[in-house]
Amino acid sequence: MITWLMYLLVTILFMIVLVLSSDSHDVIRFNVRFILYYLVSSIIALGSMPFILLRPKNVKNCRDLSVLLRQITKILGIEWELRGADELSIERGCIIVANHQTTLDILGMFNIWGVMGKCASVAKMEVFYAWPFGLAAWLAGVVFIDRRNSSKAVTTLNATSLLVKHEKTKMWIFPEGTRNKTVLKTGMLPFKKGAFRIAIENQVPILPVVFSPYYFINEKTRYFGRGKVIIHTLKPIFTDGLELKDVDDLIIRTRAVMLDAFEALTKEVLSPLPPDYPGQVL
Repeated sequence: MITWLMYLLVTILFMIVLVLSSDSHDVIRFNVRFILYYLVSSIIALGSMPFILLRPKNVKNCRDLSVLLRQITKILGIEWELRGADELSIERGCIIVANHQTTLDILGMFNIWGVMGKCASVAKMEVFYAWPFGLAAWLAGVVFIDRRNSSKAVTTLNATSLLVKHEKTKMWIFPEGTRNKTVLKTGMLPFKKGAFRIAIENQVPILPVVFSPYYFINEKTRYFGRGKVIIHTLKPIFTDGLELKDVDDLIIRTRAVMLDAFEALTKEVLSPLPPDYPGQVL
């Protein structure tokens, strides 16, 4: 057992040194950065499980666990800037909708969870099976939905919405439903209706959150450098008096303000880059 742990520790230290040594296009370094992210996340999740079990399924577990998980940021060399923290920090029930580009979005959430406070994140069931992280996430209060079983997914979301309505808990949903790998071309994928139905049914506001593009990652050239991601919390969109027939209009209005913000953030982070920058460029 001790020998196995020593091998694991040496492997992690080697990977960290490799990650910190260069921002090249090297395929090995590119993959090692993601592997290190998943590996360290899993180790932290596994080590935290005894503490999570003291209050299982409590959304405060995610907030506390994020203190450790966000330290991975320092290894990967990503800087997170939160704008609109005053809106995000208000203790209220609301539905947070955010654009989704990569698994690193979760790392961004870890870095702002202390500001959010009580928040129940919604994730697809596939993440649950990525043990030990998935198991720890479930015990920490993450809500997993099976997109292949729509009726069961709706039941799960309705049950979670009670926390939003009665316990001033925020619910975080990626309305695109999947990662958008062509973000600089499409901006955002079409939004699914679930988050907006919940907001109207419970008469709670939609709180849009926009991540700027990960310009320092380029899967085609296998580049993963250092960079900054801006997380911008926009003004809430209130649903008082709206009915389910207004869902489509609410989606259109929400997506429009998020696209405007994304385009502005894209120009801000890309404009200072040199023409030969190896990451993503328009």
